[in-house]
Amino acid sequence: MSRKGRRHSTGFGYIGFGNNQATFNQKSSKPFSVYKEKLDLEAHLHYKLNFLHRDLTKQDKQKIKDKIRKQERILFIRAIATTIVVFSGLAYLTYYLINQILSH
Repeated sequence: MSRKGRRHSTGFGYIGFGNNQATFNQKSSKPFSVYKEKLDLEAHLHYKLNFLHRDLTKQDKQKIKDKIRKQERILFIRAIATTIVVFSGLAYLTYYLINQILSH
């Protein structure tokens, strides 16, 4: 007569679970589809996003890539313009202070 074996040993699993065997034998209380629908609803209400449940075509993917590249280019140009303005302001301030010190 052999003893009935357990499904998992108590030392099995991620240490964060502890050694509770019930962690490995339980089912989730809600199916994923419930959470997915809730996420879709929340995203639509708060961010006006509609999740697409279809595969994207090559043209759609290219449009998305072009849009991202355009946004990155605009951000880069703004950063350069801001850097130039700040640097020229600092250069002028330095020049003014040096002239004030040398004139006295």
